[in-house]
Amino acid sequence: MNTELDSFAVLILAAGRGARMHSGKPKVLQSLLEEPVVYYPLKAVQDAGLKHISAVVGYGGGQVEAYLEKEWPEAGVIWQREQQGTAHAVMAAREWWEKFKHVMVISGDVPLIQADTLSDLVDKHLRTDPKCSFISFLLDDPSGYGRVVRLADGGVRIIEDRDAIEEELAIHEINSGVYIFETESLSAVIEKIGRANTLGEYNITDAVALIGETEGDVNIVVSDDRSELLGVNTPNDLAVTAEILNRRIIGCHMRNGLKCMDPRTTWIGPRVSLEPDVFIEPGVQIWGKSSIASRVRIGAYSLLRDVTIGQGAVLFGPSVASDSVIGKDAVIGPFAVLRGKAEVDDSAKVGRFVEVKKSKIGTGSKVPHLSYIGDAVIGEGTNIGAGTVTCNYNGKNKNRTIIGDRCFVGSDTMFVAPVSMGDDAHTAAGSVVTKDVPPGALAISRPRQDNIANWSGRVTIEGKEKKDDEGN
Repeated sequence: MNTELDSFAVLILAAGRGARMHSGKPKVLQSLLEEPVVYYPLKAVQDAGLKHISAVVGYGGGQVEAYLEKEWPEAGVIWQREQQGTAHAVMAAREWWEKFKHVMVISGDVPLIQADTLSDLVDKHLRTDPKCSFISFLLDDPSGYGRVVRLADGGVRIIEDRDAIEEELAIHEINSGVYIFETESLSAVIEKIGRANTLGEYNITDAVALIGETEGDVNIVVSDDRSELLGVNTPNDLAVTAEILNRRIIGCHMRNGLKCMDPRTTWIGPRVSLEPDVFIEPGVQIWGKSSIASRVRIGAYSLLRDVTIGQGAVLFGPSVASDSVIGKDAVIGPFAVLRGKAEVDDSAKVGRFVEVKKSKIGTGSKVPHLSYIGDAVIGEGTNIGAGTVTCNYNGKNKNRTIIGDRCFVGSDTMFVAPVSMGDDAHTAAGSVVTKDVPPGALAISRPRQDNIANWSGRVTIEGKEKKDDEGN
Protein backbone atom coordinates (compact mmCIF):
# COMPACT_ATOMS: atom_id res chain seq x y z
CA MET A 1 0.00 0.00 0.00
CA ASN A 2 2.90 2.39 0.70
CA THR A 3 4.08 2.01 -2.91
CA GLU A 4 0.58 2.81 -4.13
CA LEU A 5 0.40 5.88 -1.89
CA ASP A 6 3.64 7.11 -3.40
CA SER A 7 1.80 7.36 -6.72
CA PHE A 8 -0.54 10.01 -5.26
CA ALA A 9 -0.08 13.76 -5.33
CA VAL A 10 -2.27 15.91 -3.09
CA LEU A 11 -3.19 19.41 -4.20
CA ILE A 12 -4.62 21.71 -1.51
CA LEU A 13 -6.64 24.59 -2.97
CA ALA A 14 -5.73 27.57 -0.78
CA ALA A 15 -5.88 30.54 -3.16
CA GLY A 16 -9.36 31.92 -2.44
CA ARG A 17 -10.09 35.17 -0.67
CA GLY A 18 -13.24 34.17 1.20
CA ALA A 19 -15.05 37.50 0.80
CA ARG A 20 -17.85 36.43 3.13
CA MET A 21 -15.37 36.32 6.00
CA HIS A 22 -15.13 40.14 5.78
CA SER A 23 -11.43 39.98 6.59
CA GLY A 24 -8.17 41.01 4.98
CA LYS A 25 -6.76 37.65 5.99
CA PRO A 26 -7.10 34.76 3.50
CA LYS A 27 -9.90 32.35 4.35
CA VAL A 28 -7.55 29.40 4.88
CA LEU A 29 -5.66 31.37 7.55
CA GLN A 30 -8.74 32.25 9.61
CA SER A 31 -8.25 31.03 13.17
CA LEU A 32 -10.06 27.86 14.17
CA LEU A 33 -9.23 26.60 17.68
CA GLU A 34 -6.16 28.84 17.35
CA GLU A 35 -4.89 27.04 14.23
CA PRO A 36 -5.43 28.21 10.63
CA VAL A 37 -8.32 26.54 8.82
CA VAL A 38 -5.90 24.96 6.34
CA TYR A 39 -4.07 23.17 9.17
CA TYR A 40 -6.86 20.61 9.41
CA PRO A 41 -6.97 19.24 5.83
CA LEU A 42 -3.17 19.25 5.80
CA LYS A 43 -3.11 17.19 9.00
CA ALA A 44 -5.77 14.79 7.69
CA VAL A 45 -3.80 14.25 4.47
CA GLN A 46 -0.59 13.67 6.42
CA ASP A 47 -2.27 11.23 8.84
CA ALA A 48 -3.70 9.33 5.87
CA GLY A 49 -0.13 8.57 4.82
CA LEU A 50 -0.09 10.81 1.74
CA LYS A 51 3.30 12.49 1.49
CA HIS A 52 3.47 14.40 -1.81
CA ILE A 53 1.61 17.61 -0.95
CA SER A 54 1.45 21.02 -2.59
CA ALA A 55 -0.80 23.99 -1.95
CA VAL A 56 -2.03 26.45 -4.56
CA VAL A 57 -1.89 29.98 -3.11
CA GLY A 58 -3.21 33.24 -4.51
CA TYR A 59 -5.05 35.86 -2.47
CA GLY A 60 -2.82 36.76 0.48
CA GLY A 61 -0.45 34.14 -0.89
CA GLY A 62 2.57 35.61 0.87
CA GLN A 63 0.92 35.04 4.24
CA VAL A 64 -0.12 31.50 3.32
CA GLU A 65 3.32 30.69 1.94
CA ALA A 66 5.00 32.00 5.12
CA TYR A 67 2.75 29.80 7.26
CA LEU A 68 3.44 26.72 5.14
CA GLU A 69 7.20 27.29 5.14
CA LYS A 70 7.20 27.55 8.92
CA GLU A 71 4.73 24.82 9.89
CA TRP A 72 4.61 22.50 6.83
CA PRO A 73 8.04 22.78 5.19
CA GLU A 74 7.51 19.47 3.39
CA ALA A 75 4.59 20.96 1.43
CA GLY A 76 5.24 22.69 -1.88
CA VAL A 77 3.78 26.06 -2.83
CA ILE A 78 2.35 26.81 -6.29
CA TRP A 79 1.10 30.29 -7.20
CA GLN A 80 -2.16 31.09 -8.93
CA ARG A 81 -1.51 34.74 -9.75
CA GLU A 82 -5.06 35.36 -10.95
CA GLN A 83 -7.93 33.61 -9.18
CA GLN A 84 -10.12 32.34 -12.01
CA GLY A 85 -11.65 29.30 -10.37
CA THR A 86 -10.73 25.89 -9.03
CA ALA A 87 -9.89 24.33 -12.40
CA HIS A 88 -7.64 27.30 -13.12
CA ALA A 89 -5.86 26.58 -9.80
CA VAL A 90 -5.43 22.93 -10.74
CA MET A 91 -4.11 23.99 -14.14
CA ALA A 92 -1.51 26.19 -12.42
CA ALA A 93 -0.12 23.07 -10.75
CA ARG A 94 -0.29 20.86 -13.81
CA GLU A 95 3.46 20.57 -14.35
CA TRP A 96 3.78 19.20 -10.79
CA TRP A 97 0.86 16.73 -10.58
CA GLU A 98 1.46 15.24 -14.01
CA LYS A 99 4.53 13.52 -12.53
CA PHE A 100 2.20 11.25 -10.51
CA LYS A 101 -0.37 8.60 -11.47
CA HIS A 102 -3.13 10.04 -9.25
CA VAL A 103 -3.86 13.48 -7.85
CA MET A 104 -6.15 14.19 -4.91
CA VAL A 105 -7.67 17.66 -5.07
CA ILE A 106 -9.02 18.97 -1.78
CA SER A 107 -10.21 22.38 -0.62
CA GLY A 108 -8.23 24.12 2.07
CA ASP A 109 -11.46 25.09 3.84
CA VAL A 110 -12.79 21.66 4.88
CA PRO A 111 -11.39 21.46 8.43
CA LEU A 112 -13.67 18.65 9.59
CA ILE A 113 -12.33 16.11 7.08
CA GLN A 114 -10.65 13.15 8.79
CA ALA A 115 -7.76 10.93 7.81
CA ASP A 116 -9.91 7.78 7.84
CA THR A 117 -12.26 9.31 5.31
CA LEU A 118 -9.41 10.15 2.94
CA SER A 119 -7.89 6.69 3.40
CA ASP A 120 -11.25 5.13 2.56
CA LEU A 121 -11.53 7.25 -0.59
CA VAL A 122 -8.02 6.22 -1.68
CA ASP A 123 -8.73 2.55 -0.98
CA LYS A 124 -11.99 2.53 -2.96
CA HIS A 125 -10.40 4.44 -5.82
CA LEU A 126 -7.58 1.88 -6.07
CA ARG A 127 -9.97 -1.07 -5.85
CA THR A 128 -12.47 0.16 -8.47
CA ASP A 129 -9.86 1.84 -10.70
CA PRO A 130 -12.05 4.66 -12.14
CA LYS A 131 -10.73 7.76 -13.85
CA CYS A 132 -12.19 9.93 -11.08
CA SER A 133 -13.52 9.42 -7.55
CA PHE A 134 -15.07 11.98 -5.25
CA ILE A 135 -16.92 12.15 -1.95
CA SER A 136 -20.54 13.23 -1.70
CA PHE A 137 -22.92 13.54 1.24
CA LEU A 138 -26.59 14.14 1.86
CA LEU A 139 -28.00 17.32 3.42
CA ASP A 140 -31.56 18.13 4.44
CA ASP A 141 -30.90 21.74 3.47
CA PRO A 142 -28.41 21.76 0.56
CA SER A 143 -28.62 25.51 -0.04
CA GLY A 144 -25.33 27.00 -1.13
CA TYR A 145 -23.67 23.69 -2.06
CA GLY A 146 -22.96 22.11 -5.43
CA ARG A 147 -25.42 19.31 -6.32
CA VAL A 148 -24.42 15.87 -7.59
CA VAL A 149 -26.52 15.13 -10.69
CA ARG A 150 -26.67 11.43 -11.56
CA LEU A 151 -27.67 11.13 -15.21
CA ALA A 152 -29.95 8.44 -16.62
CA ASP A 153 -27.21 7.09 -18.89
CA GLY A 154 -24.88 6.54 -15.90
CA GLY A 155 -22.94 9.74 -16.33
CA VAL A 156 -22.31 12.22 -13.52
CA ARG A 157 -22.02 15.97 -13.32
CA ILE A 158 -21.82 18.53 -10.54
CA ILE A 159 -23.73 21.80 -10.75
CA GLU A 160 -23.03 24.78 -8.50
CA ASP A 161 -25.96 26.07 -6.44
CA ARG A 162 -25.98 29.44 -8.17
CA ASP A 163 -26.09 27.79 -11.61
CA ALA A 164 -28.67 25.10 -10.82
CA ILE A 165 -32.17 25.05 -12.24
CA GLU A 166 -35.21 24.34 -10.04
CA GLU A 167 -35.13 20.60 -10.66
CA GLU A 168 -31.44 20.43 -9.70
CA LEU A 169 -31.95 22.57 -6.60
CA ALA A 170 -34.24 19.84 -5.26
CA ILE A 171 -31.32 17.37 -5.16
CA HIS A 172 -29.98 16.67 -1.66
CA GLU A 173 -26.73 14.92 -2.65
CA ILE A 174 -23.90 17.42 -2.23
CA ASN A 175 -20.40 17.63 -3.63
CA SER A 176 -17.71 17.63 -0.92
CA GLY A 177 -14.92 19.20 -2.97
CA VAL A 178 -12.63 16.20 -2.36
CA TYR A 179 -11.60 14.41 -5.57
CA ILE A 180 -9.11 11.88 -6.89
CA PHE A 181 -8.27 12.01 -10.59
CA GLU A 182 -6.14 9.80 -12.74
CA THR A 183 -3.68 12.41 -13.91
CA GLU A 184 -3.73 11.14 -17.49
CA SER A 185 -7.51 11.52 -17.63
CA LEU A 186 -7.43 14.92 -15.96
CA SER A 187 -4.81 16.17 -18.42
CA ALA A 188 -7.04 15.07 -21.30
CA VAL A 189 -10.04 17.14 -20.18
CA ILE A 190 -8.76 20.10 -18.19
CA GLU A 191 -8.19 22.34 -21.19
CA LYS A 192 -11.75 21.62 -22.37
CA ILE A 193 -13.23 23.28 -19.28
CA GLY A 194 -15.05 26.51 -20.10
CA ARG A 195 -16.39 29.47 -18.16
CA ALA A 196 -20.11 29.22 -18.98
CA ASN A 197 -21.30 29.84 -15.44
CA THR A 198 -22.55 32.71 -13.32
CA LEU A 199 -19.11 33.78 -12.07
CA GLY A 200 -17.31 33.13 -15.32
CA GLU A 201 -14.78 30.85 -13.63
CA TYR A 202 -13.07 27.61 -14.60
CA ASN A 203 -14.53 25.01 -12.20
CA ILE A 204 -12.92 21.65 -11.44
CA THR A 205 -16.45 20.22 -11.15
CA ASP A 206 -16.60 20.40 -14.95
CA ALA A 207 -13.70 17.93 -15.13
CA VAL A 208 -15.93 15.43 -13.31
CA ALA A 209 -18.69 16.00 -15.88
CA LEU A 210 -16.31 15.57 -18.83
CA ILE A 211 -14.84 12.39 -17.40
CA GLY A 212 -18.29 11.17 -16.32
CA GLU A 213 -19.71 11.20 -19.81
CA THR A 214 -18.84 7.49 -19.93
CA GLU A 215 -20.59 5.16 -17.47
CA GLY A 216 -18.29 3.74 -14.81
CA ASP A 217 -15.53 6.30 -15.19
CA VAL A 218 -16.56 8.19 -12.03
CA ASN A 219 -16.86 6.55 -8.62
CA ILE A 220 -18.91 8.41 -5.99
CA VAL A 221 -18.21 7.60 -2.33
CA VAL A 222 -21.15 8.71 -0.21
CA SER A 223 -20.10 9.75 3.30
CA ASP A 224 -22.21 8.89 6.34
CA ASP A 225 -20.99 11.94 8.28
CA ARG A 226 -22.61 15.00 6.74
CA SER A 227 -20.83 17.41 9.10
CA GLU A 228 -17.35 16.17 8.21
CA LEU A 229 -17.38 17.70 4.75
CA LEU A 230 -18.94 21.08 5.49
CA GLY A 231 -16.92 24.01 4.19
CA VAL A 232 -16.06 27.18 6.10
CA ASN A 233 -17.19 30.31 4.27
CA THR A 234 -18.55 32.69 6.93
CA PRO A 235 -17.83 33.67 10.55
CA ASN A 236 -20.89 31.65 11.52
CA ASP A 237 -19.38 28.60 9.78
CA LEU A 238 -16.21 29.13 11.84
CA ALA A 239 -18.20 29.09 15.09
CA VAL A 240 -20.19 25.98 14.13
CA THR A 241 -17.07 24.17 12.98
CA ALA A 242 -15.15 25.13 16.12
CA GLU A 243 -17.85 23.61 18.31
CA ILE A 244 -17.84 20.35 16.33
CA LEU A 245 -14.05 20.12 16.31
CA ASN A 246 -13.77 20.89 20.01
CA ARG A 247 -16.38 18.28 20.89
CA ARG A 248 -14.49 15.75 18.77
CA ILE A 249 -11.13 16.59 20.39
CA ILE A 250 -12.42 16.51 23.98
CA GLY A 251 -14.30 13.27 23.33
CA CYS A 252 -11.10 11.64 22.09
CA HIS A 253 -9.19 12.77 25.20
CA MET A 254 -11.96 11.61 27.53
CA ARG A 255 -11.90 8.18 25.94
CA ASN A 256 -8.20 8.11 26.84
CA GLY A 257 -8.73 9.08 30.48
CA LEU A 258 -9.28 12.86 30.67
CA LYS A 259 -11.60 13.92 33.49
CA CYS A 260 -13.42 17.02 32.29
CA MET A 261 -15.99 18.58 34.62
CA ASP A 262 -17.76 20.57 31.92
CA PRO A 263 -16.90 19.75 28.28
CA ARG A 264 -19.28 22.48 27.10
CA THR A 265 -17.07 25.26 28.50
CA THR A 266 -13.69 23.60 27.98
CA TRP A 267 -11.65 24.31 24.85
CA ILE A 268 -8.66 22.22 23.73
CA GLY A 269 -6.64 22.79 20.56
CA PRO A 270 -5.79 20.02 18.07
CA ARG A 271 -2.06 19.97 18.86
CA VAL A 272 -2.50 19.55 22.63
CA SER A 273 -1.18 16.33 24.16
CA LEU A 274 -2.86 15.00 27.32
CA GLU A 275 -1.75 11.94 29.26
CA PRO A 276 -4.43 9.86 31.03
CA ASP A 277 -5.89 11.00 34.35
CA VAL A 278 -5.70 14.77 33.85
CA PHE A 279 -8.47 16.67 35.65
CA ILE A 280 -9.85 19.87 34.12
CA GLU A 281 -12.30 22.21 35.83
CA PRO A 282 -14.86 24.34 33.91
CA GLY A 283 -13.87 27.18 31.60
CA VAL A 284 -10.32 26.00 30.88
CA GLN A 285 -8.63 26.76 27.55
CA ILE A 286 -5.53 24.87 26.36
CA TRP A 287 -3.94 25.87 23.06
CA GLY A 288 -0.89 25.42 20.88
CA LYS A 289 1.57 22.61 21.33
CA SER A 290 0.87 22.07 25.02
CA SER A 291 1.78 18.82 26.75
CA ILE A 292 0.08 17.88 30.03
CA ALA A 293 1.28 14.87 32.06
CA SER A 294 -0.89 12.56 34.16
CA ARG A 295 -2.41 13.56 37.51
CA VAL A 296 -2.29 17.27 36.64
CA ARG A 297 -5.22 19.35 37.87
CA ILE A 298 -6.08 22.54 36.00
CA GLY A 299 -8.29 25.01 37.84
CA ALA A 300 -11.33 26.79 36.48
CA TYR A 301 -10.91 29.46 33.80
CA SER A 302 -7.17 28.93 33.40
CA LEU A 303 -5.65 29.75 30.02
CA LEU A 304 -2.66 27.70 28.81
CA ARG A 305 -0.76 28.06 25.56
CA ASP A 306 2.39 26.17 24.48
CA VAL A 307 3.11 24.86 27.97
CA THR A 308 4.63 21.66 29.30
CA ILE A 309 3.33 20.49 32.68
CA GLY A 310 4.84 17.61 34.68
CA GLN A 311 3.03 14.88 36.60
CA GLY A 312 1.01 15.84 39.64
CA ALA A 313 1.24 19.61 39.18
CA VAL A 314 -1.71 21.70 40.35
CA LEU A 315 -2.84 24.96 38.76
CA PHE A 316 -5.39 26.82 40.84
CA GLY A 317 -7.61 28.87 38.59
CA PRO A 318 -7.77 31.27 37.11
CA SER A 319 -4.11 31.24 36.08
CA VAL A 320 -2.42 32.04 32.76
CA ALA A 321 0.67 30.31 31.37
CA SER A 322 2.24 30.62 27.94
CA ASP A 323 5.49 29.36 26.43
CA SER A 324 6.51 27.94 29.82
CA VAL A 325 7.52 24.72 31.59
CA ILE A 326 6.02 23.58 34.90
CA GLY A 327 7.67 20.70 36.76
CA LYS A 328 6.32 17.71 38.63
CA ASP A 329 4.17 18.41 41.71
CA ALA A 330 4.55 22.17 41.27
CA VAL A 331 1.77 24.43 42.55
CA ILE A 332 0.65 27.44 40.53
CA GLY A 333 -1.89 30.16 41.32
CA PRO A 334 -4.54 31.23 41.73
CA PHE A 335 -4.20 34.38 39.60
CA ALA A 336 -0.63 33.52 38.58
CA VAL A 337 0.91 34.47 35.22
CA LEU A 338 3.79 32.56 33.62
CA ARG A 339 5.15 33.76 30.29
CA GLY A 340 8.19 34.19 28.07
CA LYS A 341 9.93 30.85 28.68
CA ALA A 342 9.28 30.76 32.41
CA GLU A 343 10.44 27.57 34.14
CA VAL A 344 9.02 26.33 37.41
CA ASP A 345 10.92 23.27 38.61
CA ASP A 346 9.62 20.25 40.51
CA SER A 347 7.74 20.91 43.77
CA ALA A 348 8.14 24.68 43.42
CA LYS A 349 5.35 27.13 44.12
CA VAL A 350 4.21 30.24 42.27
CA GLY A 351 1.29 31.60 44.27
CA ARG A 352 -1.49 34.12 44.00
CA PHE A 353 -0.93 37.29 42.00
CA VAL A 354 2.63 36.35 41.04
CA GLU A 355 4.00 36.98 37.55
CA VAL A 356 7.04 35.05 36.32
CA LYS A 357 8.59 36.12 33.02
CA LYS A 358 11.64 34.55 31.36
CA SER A 359 12.80 33.24 34.73
CA LYS A 360 13.60 29.96 36.42
CA ILE A 361 12.20 29.01 39.82
CA GLY A 362 14.33 26.21 41.30
CA THR A 363 13.20 22.93 42.81
CA GLY A 364 11.24 23.39 46.03
CA SER A 365 11.46 27.19 45.93
CA LYS A 366 8.44 29.35 46.73
CA VAL A 367 7.16 32.66 45.43
CA PRO A 368 3.91 32.61 47.41
CA HIS A 369 2.21 35.89 46.54
CA LEU A 370 2.19 39.41 45.12
CA SER A 371 5.57 39.37 43.36
CA TYR A 372 7.10 40.00 39.94
CA ILE A 373 10.02 37.80 38.90
CA GLY A 374 11.44 38.86 35.54
CA ASP A 375 14.72 37.82 33.87
CA ALA A 376 15.79 35.98 37.00
CA VAL A 377 17.19 32.66 38.18
CA ILE A 378 16.15 31.44 41.61
CA GLY A 379 17.93 28.44 43.09
CA GLU A 380 16.58 25.51 45.06
CA GLY A 381 14.78 25.71 48.40
CA THR A 382 14.53 29.52 48.37
CA ASN A 383 11.63 31.53 49.78
CA ILE A 384 10.61 34.83 48.18
CA GLY A 385 8.61 37.14 50.43
CA ALA A 386 5.45 38.97 49.41
CA GLY A 387 5.84 42.06 47.26
CA THR A 388 9.30 41.16 45.94
CA VAL A 389 10.23 42.60 42.54
CA THR A 390 13.21 41.94 40.32
CA CYS A 391 13.66 45.35 38.70
CA ASN A 392 14.91 44.00 35.38
CA TYR A 393 14.46 47.00 33.07
CA ASN A 394 16.52 50.18 33.32
CA GLY A 395 14.73 51.97 30.51
CA LYS A 396 17.09 50.64 27.86
CA ASN A 397 18.12 47.06 28.61
CA LYS A 398 16.74 44.00 30.42
CA ASN A 399 19.11 42.80 33.17
CA ARG A 400 19.27 39.58 35.19
CA THR A 401 18.87 38.83 38.87
CA ILE A 402 20.42 35.64 40.25
CA ILE A 403 19.31 34.32 43.63
CA GLY A 404 21.04 31.25 45.06
CA ASP A 405 19.91 28.15 46.95
CA ARG A 406 18.23 28.20 50.36
CA CYS A 407 17.89 31.98 50.42
CA PHE A 408 15.31 33.93 52.38
CA VAL A 409 14.09 37.10 50.72
CA GLY A 410 12.16 39.41 53.02
CA SER A 411 8.87 40.92 51.95
CA ASP A 412 8.92 44.00 49.72
CA THR A 413 12.53 43.49 48.59
CA MET A 414 13.51 45.25 45.36
CA PHE A 415 16.39 43.69 43.39
CA VAL A 416 17.83 46.33 41.05
CA ALA A 417 19.36 44.21 38.30
CA PRO A 418 21.99 43.24 37.42
CA VAL A 419 22.52 41.86 40.90
CA SER A 420 23.11 38.49 42.54
CA MET A 421 22.49 36.86 45.90
CA GLY A 422 24.65 33.99 47.11
CA ASP A 423 23.51 30.70 48.64
CA ASP A 424 21.99 30.87 52.16
CA ALA A 425 21.80 34.67 52.07
CA HIS A 426 18.96 36.78 53.45
CA THR A 427 17.43 40.19 52.81
CA ALA A 428 15.60 42.26 55.38
CA ALA A 429 12.03 43.24 54.56
CA GLY A 430 11.72 46.48 52.61
CA SER A 431 15.29 46.43 51.30
CA VAL A 432 16.41 47.81 47.95
CA VAL A 433 19.28 45.58 46.84
CA THR A 434 21.66 47.30 44.44
CA LYS A 435 24.87 45.37 45.22
CA ASP A 436 25.64 41.65 45.15
CA VAL A 437 24.87 39.85 48.41
CA PRO A 438 27.61 37.36 49.47
CA PRO A 439 26.67 33.79 50.47
CA GLY A 440 25.29 33.60 54.01
CA ALA A 441 25.03 37.39 54.40
CA LEU A 442 22.06 39.54 55.41
CA ALA A 443 21.37 42.54 53.17
CA ILE A 444 19.65 45.53 54.78
CA SER A 445 18.99 48.61 52.71
CA ARG A 446 16.35 50.92 54.11
CA PRO A 447 16.14 54.28 56.03
CA ARG A 448 16.76 54.18 59.78
CA GLN A 449 13.56 54.03 61.78
CA ASP A 450 12.91 56.90 64.23
CA ASN A 451 10.25 56.61 66.94
CA ILE A 452 8.66 59.82 68.30
CA ALA A 453 7.54 59.34 71.89
CA ASN A 454 4.00 60.26 73.00
CA TRP A 455 2.88 60.85 69.42
CA SER A 456 -0.65 59.60 70.00
CA GLY A 457 -0.96 61.97 72.95
CA ARG A 458 0.17 64.92 70.89
CA VAL A 459 -2.34 64.19 68.18
CA THR A 460 -5.15 64.05 70.75
CA ILE A 461 -4.08 67.27 72.48
CA GLU A 462 -3.47 69.18 69.26
CA GLY A 463 -6.78 68.01 67.90
CA LYS A 464 -8.58 69.14 71.08
CA GLU A 465 -6.78 72.48 71.10
CA LYS A 466 -7.72 73.01 67.47
CA LYS A 467 -11.37 72.38 68.28
CA ASP A 468 -11.20 74.83 71.18
CA ASP A 469 -9.73 77.46 68.87
CA GLU A 470 -12.74 77.04 66.62
CA GLY A 471 -15.07 77.67 69.56
CA ASN A 472 -16.42 74.08 69.85
